[in-house]
Amino acid sequence: MSTLSIFSGNVPVQAQAQEQQRGHRPLPAVLGADLEVPVKGGKLVPYANLDYAASAPCLEPVSAAVNAALPAYSSVHRGAGYASQLTTQRYEQARHTVRAFVGARPDDAVIFTRNTTDSTNLLARCLPEDATVVVFDTEHHASLLPWANVVRLAPPAFPGEAVRAADEALSGIEGPKLLVVTAASNVTGELWPIAALAHIAHRNGARILVDAAQLVPHRRLNLTALDLDYVAFSGHKLYAPFGAGVLIGRRDWLSAGEPYLKGGGAVRAVADEIEWHEDAEPRHEAGTPNVLGAVAIAAACDALSATGWTELVHEEERLIARLRTGLASVEGVHELSLWGPEHPRVGIVSFVVDGFTAREVAEALSGEYGIGVRDGKFCAHPFVRHLLGTSDGGCEDPTASAVRASIGLGTTEEHVDRLVEALRELLSR
Repeated sequence: MSTLSIFSGNVPVQAQAQEQQRGHRPLPAVLGADLEVPVKGGKLVPYANLDYAASAPCLEPVSAAVNAALPAYSSVHRGAGYASQLTTQRYEQARHTVRAFVGARPDDAVIFTRNTTDSTNLLARCLPEDATVVVFDTEHHASLLPWANVVRLAPPAFPGEAVRAADEALSGIEGPKLLVVTAASNVTGELWPIAALAHIAHRNGARILVDAAQLVPHRRLNLTALDLDYVAFSGHKLYAPFGAGVLIGRRDWLSAGEPYLKGGGAVRAVADEIEWHEDAEPRHEAGTPNVLGAVAIAAACDALSATGWTELVHEEERLIARLRTGLASVEGVHELSLWGPEHPRVGIVSFVVDGFTAREVAEALSGEYGIGVRDGKFCAHPFVRHLLGTSDGGCEDPTASAVRASIGLGTTEEHVDRLVEALRELLSR
């Protein structure tokens, strides 16, 4: 297995060969690629969207799928009418599409949620009462905060240290236990050794939840091959910004846990005693679900799979290398990294600029150059403070923040070069 596949479950050699046999396929287009934005002086310039890690733009095939579903949109699961039956069929087909997209086991539950945060909170409600969660301080708040009984680990100095620390922590815990880890950091883009961590978790009788929100827009994920228990991700980071996310994984805890929402659809019968659904999917999808969100996620999964991951990864790696090389050439710009510049990563780069707060940089890039980036702590306050070498800096402290540029489908060389030159000009003033 290659280094990259150890970290993220990348495309196996055989799958790469199959993709190459299909020939080159054009990358899917995103809506808003022709958006123009005002800059200082009132001029309009093409927007350089470098904020994909926060929310990705909508793919054209996703928009088309949603528009195709709208005319027959109706209630799901309990309607006898044709439109209701068709909408139900589309909703359940989306579940099958997502299962295939992540390489889930046939009996895994696929529960549609609002986003990754909603998914992790749902799973937190379903853990056995005496369960202990182990999580690194490098995690997004969605993975850091929902747990009742938690052991937090310090940022590891290198990938092997992450595996060792998880092993040591899990081995000392009795009863049910869950290891929670990101597949790709939302701060640095660095890939985590999720295959090795899954092996360690299972060796210690634990399960593993992988936050794949930043991975699945960039790399193929195979839940079965990596032997993961649970995976969560958001549609709005997968070019499907229609308010849906997914939790995928083993049914037993989910079927035994208290229903996340209590209402219609989660129950089999209501009388003096309430009989809740034993099936994990309806049990946690009470009320009318976000059908269009599910359709959108499925359409994004289909579009990325049809394009082929070899082409997608090649284009991203070319652009992120161009961006990182450019940033490194600007004196006064410093990239943030946990495991060093050579470690594999997806299309995310965070940095600081000498003499400027992160907000000042982001505002200048937007107002003067038409470039959209993210500034702040990226809902990962402990990790950003660690990278910046400071233990203080509250939530509102702009000096304990960084700038994040993130790329994806629709990113061009001109966007990358514009950012680099804008920073060069900013520092030369």
